[in-house]
Amino acid sequence: MQESSNDSADSRSMRHLLASVWVLAASLTGCGKTEPPAPPVLNIPVIDVIQQDVPIPIEMVGQTLGSVDIPIRARVEGFLESMDFQEGRKVEKDQLLYTIDPRPFEARVVEARGHVAEARTMLTKAKSDLARIKPLAEMKAVSQQDLDSAVAEYRAARGTVQAVEAQLDQAKIELSYTQIHSPIDGRIGISKAKVGEFVGKEPNPVVLNFVSQADPIRVRFSINEREYLKLKRRLNKLRDAPRQEPDAREGLELILADGTIHKYRGHIVAFDAAINPTTGTFTLEADFPNPNNLILAGQFARVRGVLETRKNALLVPQKAVSELQGNYRVFVIDAENRAKLRDVVPGIRVGRLWLIKKGLKPGERVAVEGLLRLQSGMQINPQPVTLETVNQPETPKAQQPKAADGN
Repeated sequence: MQESSNDSADSRSMRHLLASVWVLAASLTGCGKTEPPAPPVLNIPVIDVIQQDVPIPIEMVGQTLGSVDIPIRARVEGFLESMDFQEGRKVEKDQLLYTIDPRPFEARVVEARGHVAEARTMLTKAKSDLARIKPLAEMKAVSQQDLDSAVAEYRAARGTVQAVEAQLDQAKIELSYTQIHSPIDGRIGISKAKVGEFVGKEPNPVVLNFVSQADPIRVRFSINEREYLKLKRRLNKLRDAPRQEPDAREGLELILADGTIHKYRGHIVAFDAAINPTTGTFTLEADFPNPNNLILAGQFARVRGVLETRKNALLVPQKAVSELQGNYRVFVIDAENRAKLRDVVPGIRVGRLWLIKKGLKPGERVAVEGLLRLQSGMQINPQPVTLETVNQPETPKAQQPKAADGN
């Protein structure tokens, strides 16, 4: 009887164990059938593809020059006696700049005048002799040979007078070169010779200074052959078109070294006669108004112009384009508000927009933010935004102060 009771107790324990296992299995089975909650629909800013005419710019690196740059040369040799200007300041046309010691040249003028006086005296004598011999020769009182000699002496004396008078003029010209005047209104630079130096002969200074006219300022730049052809065709088209605003037809922008754009637009005033076969470039020059003399000769700058106008071009914000291993993609939002990944071929950047050559159509919408959270085919809640909102700069995050260095 005791063994039977023990068997009965073991049986009950086994049944309780099996029941517990079944309940646990049932609960696990029930959990497996529970569906996870659907992920929330993302709010994604979207914008319509922009379609408009886009001017295609071209930028060329150039160097500024004075619209007139004139070297101030010492045209005679001598010691520099005075500098009659302030370096780096404005000078006026015909203003005295340098004086070279004039005494040697004054002596040459005096000497030349003496030669002129002597030659004129000889001319007077020859003329008097001819006047006396000529009537005697007509009366056969003197020989024809005497008359010919008198005529020859007169002509020689007259030629000598002309020669020494030319020498006097040359001496006066050289004397005038001892005073060097400014040929134009402009700004003069730092002198390459100081008072007391011998100038006018190498290795001493010959070019003493430069006078530069910086208003307008001139910029010299070059373009390649392909750009030249496009630019020439555009200029020909504009020339034949009805008159428009000057800036729209031929205006050029000047971008300075600090990235700012010069206030005044310029235009092409000169260009080379041929393309340089060595470099394959074509050189042009443009003038820009410079009333405040902000720009000086010798600066490097960039010239920006319109090479062509792309009609009905498609543009999207740069934020809408992602790049992976050279492949460019955008998320296009269809009519059912589903995001679809699409490859595109971008062109140039226009401000904060990107011209799309291939892959988009007018009227389509693209996502401009949250691209990393999107997947192709994902349902979204589109939030239309304007271009002004997209182009707003992001507010920089506040930086945490650095810990003090224990050293």
